[in-house]
Order: sequence, then structure tokens, then C-alpha cells
Amino acid sequence: MPRYDASEISEIVEMLSFQNLDVRSVTLGVSLFPALKYSDIAEGVYRVLLERSSKLREAVDRVSRRLGVRIVTKRVAVTPICDLIDSRASDKEEARDLGLRIAEQLERAAKELGIDYVGGYAAFVDSGFSLGDFGVIHSIPEALSSTERVSSLVNAASTTHGINLDALSLMGDVIKRTAELSEGMGCTRLGIFANAISGIPFIPGAFHDNREEDPVINVAVSGPGVVENVVKLAERGDIREVHDSIKRAAFKITRLGELVGREVAREMGVRFGSVDLSLAPTPAVGDSVAGVLKAMGVSEVGAPGSVLALAVLTDAIKKGGAMATSSVGGLSGAFIPVSEDSGMAEAVRRGSLNLQALMAMAAVCNTGLDMIPIPGDVESHVISAIIGDVMALGVVLDKTLGVRLIPVPRAREGEEIHFGGLLGSSPVLGVQRIGAERLLARGGLVPPMVNRLLRG
Repeated sequence: MPRYDASEISEIVEMLSFQNLDVRSVTLGVSLFPALKYSDIAEGVYRVLLERSSKLREAVDRVSRRLGVRIVTKRVAVTPICDLIDSRASDKEEARDLGLRIAEQLERAAKELGIDYVGGYAAFVDSGFSLGDFGVIHSIPEALSSTERVSSLVNAASTTHGINLDALSLMGDVIKRTAELSEGMGCTRLGIFANAISGIPFIPGAFHDNREEDPVINVAVSGPGVVENVVKLAERGDIREVHDSIKRAAFKITRLGELVGREVAREMGVRFGSVDLSLAPTPAVGDSVAGVLKAMGVSEVGAPGSVLALAVLTDAIKKGGAMATSSVGGLSGAFIPVSEDSGMAEAVRRGSLNLQALMAMAAVCNTGLDMIPIPGDVESHVISAIIGDVMALGVVLDKTLGVRLIPVPRAREGEEIHFGGLLGSSPVLGVQRIGAERLLARGGLVPPMVNRLLRG
């Protein structure tokens, strides 16, 4: 365990009390493969999840009280559901029905356990579709509109295999249908990814890889308010001094996250996995990544210089966190969700931040296009093309990127949308009503880019 001196403890107390520092989530990774021994696999999922996760809520609450640290959410990440469906379904209809029954049991278990979210309702189609992938994807609209805690990810691209154009076309339709059935809210728990990795404690990217120890605790920290404060204190410093200030703050935030994670793991008698270093904003004033960028010197987020500032911020976060722990995991950088960050939403209102600026910023952040409300009448092929652009960035840059777009039924550009809680609010962003329908209609798999050769 790391040792803490009195000055570091007093700094952390100030961060917790006055700068919105918290631990965003404690996420328990759980394998659902033991459910295969049940004749009814959906019922098996419920029983395994109930048994493996029963200690999480009390353990997190005890650690939160003992350390005086606010832990915002408790989450569980499970084995990709496509793998379970593959083991039982014999045709597409059975695969879809089984997916819906499993989603129902995941929700049932989460409610009984007092868990905020369950991640892992997942399909991996970067190299093609299995029957399980089909079952998950085609059940997503009904699954997410009939649950409140289940979240879904579809990995449609990877550096290793390329980009699945058929999956992109399909996901445009799935997102539209999910939005129609849930007034947009189901899409807040649906992400389309390139290079999805396990160990992410954030929703909707969380899933449990069965190569990991089972069960395992992964932690997500926060702290944009802390970083904004140290940047303001370095107002007269040059960019290296600002970078160093951010790095030192990230070091302290990460140390707290690791302490919380190890304590929860000890309480539960399971292994501690990793800390995701990512700065995760909230709708609260003073807890904004956009606020950090403005403190660094960007006049308005989305204006020229935004990508530069975000690159410096992300690099400093990674370096400071890596010095603090050997257990780095997840995405580990800076998040730029629009509705969840009050500063990002304000930049949309002011007209400086749009979809094109966010796409450019995605190249140096860790989320891609995240929590973006768009007009509900945007055609599905346009949505698919937007996803395709982010998938291309992820593959070419060999990094994890995602897309979480929310077509809001009957909403128009500029209309204010309130999602509630940590999901926040934002004006609806405008979208160019032109896409790449002919390109997507070609279908098939985009071959791996030349950087695949660098992997050997």
C-alpha cells in the first residue's frame, strides 16, 4: 500500500471538500460463464450475478464512510453477452429472444443488489457477425428501452481486423430504433466502439474479459475541478509549468482512486485490478473539462487551440497517473461528453462547439463523440457515417474511441434537452444532412490499416 504524509492528506481533504473531487465509480468485473451450467441460461445469469456481486454495495459504502470519500456509482461489468448467446442459440430468432431474456435478468439482479449500472450487453463485430452478436444487436432497442441499468456496447472496428461497414449501417438503424422506443434515453447507455478493451469502469464501455481474474475491482476517478484549480494557480507560468501542475494533481487524484479500489477489494476479498485515470466531468459547475481548457487559455471550447490544449491536458493526466500507480487501466485520459459537462454544453449554446470541432478533439481525447443529443429526424445512414468517421480515427490512431449519439425524437437543433442526474443537459447539436450512403452500401470489411503491420 502507498504511504501518505500529512501535507498530502490535507491537500486531498481540500480537494474533496471544495473542488468536487470524488471517485466516479467502483466497478466489479464478473464472469458469467458459470451460468452455462443452468438449463435456463437467463436464470443462471441472474443467480450468478446475484451471488458474485452481493458484497459490492456494502463494501463500497463502508469504504466511503471510513475514508470520507464520495463514491458516486456502483457498477458491475460482465462477460460479453454475445458469448453466452453463442453457446445456446441455434438460429437468429432464438438468439434475439435469449438476448432479451438475459437483459431482463441483468436488470432484475441489478435492482436487487442496488447496483447503478450493469455493463457487458456487448457484441464484437470488427471481424464479422456471430449468432450471439446478431442476438445482442437486434435486441438492443427493446432491451435498453425496457431497462434502466443495462448498458450495451458494440465493437465495430479494431486495428487488428479493420472496420465492419455492415455493422456501421446496422447500428445507425439500431440507434434510431432505440431512441424511438425510449424517447432517446436508451441511447445514453449505448456505445459503438473501435478497439474496445476490458477493465474500463465507465458505462457504456465496461465489460469483463474472461482472461482477467474473476471477480476483480476496477476504479474510475474524477477531478476536473481539482485540475482547473491548479491551472488557475499557474496562471503566469509557461506551458511546461501548466503541464507539470496538471501532472502533479493527476498524481494525487490517482493515489486516492487506488486507495479506494484496494480498500473495496480487501473488504470483498477479491483482487484489485486497475485505476482509470480519466478526468470525468459532471454537470456540476466547477467540475468541467471545458473549464480546464478555458483556464489553460482557450477563449471558447471548440475554437482554434482547443485540440492543442486538450492534447496537453491528456498527456499530463496520463503521465501524472502513471507515476502514481502501476495499476493503470481503462481509457485513462480526458473525457469530453457534451451533456455531462456543463462547460461543453455552454460552448454549444455559444456556438463555438459543433460536431466537427468535437470530431477533431476526439483525435487527442479518450472518448470520441460522447453524450451528444442530435435531432430525432436525422437519417440513420448519416448516423452510420458519423460513427464511421470515429471508427476510422480509432483504427488509424490505434486507440479506443467510442460514439454515443442520442437522436431525440421530435427535437430540433438548438432545443435544450435535459437527461437528468449525471447525464446533464445540452442543446441539440446540428448535423449535416448529408452522409455516405453509397460508401456504406458497399458493405464488407475495411481491411486493417498499414499500422497493423507495426504489431508484428
